[in-house]
Amino acid sequence: MAWIMLVCAGLFEVGWAIGLKYTQGFTRLWPTLWTLLSMAASLWLLGMAMKSLPVGTAYSVWVGVGSVGTVVLGILLLGEPANAARLISVTLIVAGIIGLKLSAPG
Repeated sequence: MAWIMLVCAGLFEVGWAIGLKYTQGFTRLWPTLWTLLSMAASLWLLGMAMKSLPVGTAYSVWVGVGSVGTVVLGILLLGEPANAARLISVTLIVAGIIGLKLSAPG
């Protein structure tokens, strides 16, 4: 269950990272509310997952899921570049997340 909460925390991290772009400096109400709610949900789920997962593993996976998701949505929604170097780098992050999952206790 901790791993499911951790992945959900990472997905909410993606929500607030992308949401920040749409707030336009916190000048738009609905994107700002979404961003703040996503931040709160992300941190709460991360904290719950850390009850049973090592802090280094949980934090690294949280950041990794958030990073990969944010890069992918940046490419799909915001027209950011999808060059080979970026895609290889994202693949390495995914490999790191898998490695941490496989080596984590519990």
